Amino acid sequence: MAETFRWLALLLAALLASTLAAVTGFGGAAVLLPFLVAAFGMRDAIPILTVAQLIGNGSRVWFNRGELNWKVVAWFALGGVPLALVGGYLFAVAPLHALTRMLGAFLLLVVVLRHAKPHWNKPFPTPVFAGIGAGASLLSALLGSVGPLMAPFFLAYGLVKGAYIGTEALSTVVMHVTKLIAYRQAAVLTGPDVLIGLALGPVMVSGSFLGKRVLDRLPERVFILMIEFVLLASGILFLIRG
Repeated sequence: MAETFRWLALLLAALLASTLAAVTGFGGAAVLLPFLVAAFGMRDAIPILTVAQLIGNGSRVWFNRGELNWKVVAWFALGGVPLALVGGYLFAVAPLHALTRMLGAFLLLVVVLRHAKPHWNKPFPTPVFAGIGAGASLLSALLGSVGPLMAPFFLAYGLVKGAYIGTEALSTVVMHVTKLIAYRQAAVLTGPDVLIGLALGPVMVSGSFLGKRVLDRLPERVFILMIEFVLLASGILFLIRG
């Protein structure tokens, strides 16, 4: 019975997370991750989340395949692939207490960034994405997801709508595939982790289609406040319990 409730909670969390991503463009992984940590522990939660995210981002790439900016993806991968490998190996040996506190700080940062909304007055050259990819991939390998940190750069570059969603998603797919290779080589990605991630992936994809209907019934501001409360509570809890 306990196992049934655990899976029900995870599936509902995945649905809620994907709905949030459909509303804000990011943040879904940050919502799902605390539930995965509670159910499987920090060491298994990050690989499971990576598998689920790979499916969700892959679907967004397909839906927006005609608007991809391949130059941005290429430069992102140039810096992201080696640092994702480094981050994957560091994750295997990093102290769990330190990772948990880092996750707590990251969840709080997500809320701060949602309200900060930084802007750049001038466009920047495409090769800058090599540095963005390097930093994002290293942090993602350690924390699971850094979508809120990546989004402002893709938007500031001038990518909008399908071009933004698809290009950011494909860059993330490259990052996640590399992370999974590193996790596997470091023996922190197990068969059960892959199966759990695969089970959650379709639910997250389905949630993105339900996001619009949810917003039609619930004021967007109320919905966002509810999600931010979850992020703040989880972040503070992880910082304290570390």
